[in-house]
Amino acid sequence: MSPGPAARGLRIALAAGVALLGLAGCVSSVDRQRAMICRRVVPALAPPETAVKLLRIGAGATPDELRVDYAVAGRPGQAARQRWVTCRFGPGAELLGLATEAGPVNGARLFLLRHYYLETPEAADADPGGQPVPAGRPPP
Repeated sequence: MSPGPAARGLRIALAAGVALLGLAGCVSSVDRQRAMICRRVVPALAPPETAVKLLRIGAGATPDELRVDYAVAGRPGQAARQRWVTCRFGPGAELLGLATEAGPVNGARLFLLRHYYLETPEAADADPGGQPVPAGRPPP
């Protein structure tokens, strides 16, 4: 005897729910990757001999952008300066563009960051967040 329409409907709903949970996990994984990449860009853009402190990670002007607000401090007693970087992403976590308070980052610098810095142990060590920061919330 085959299952009735109610049982089939329940199976379909259950399968759809499992698929949506899996998709939600992928999306949050991509969001975490994007946040990590954008955080790792910060020390590379900060002036030499400065300390970086993350202030906020949140949405940018478009759905494919993240904005990181941070402060840089130089010598002891020197006031920290607030700065920001916006990271524009393509599919997944592919970094396509950067902009700062000074304007867009040129293609050559972006290429060098993507291919020779972001995936290195040095970038991981310099990551000012070290762990993902919830969107729109200050880092721990």
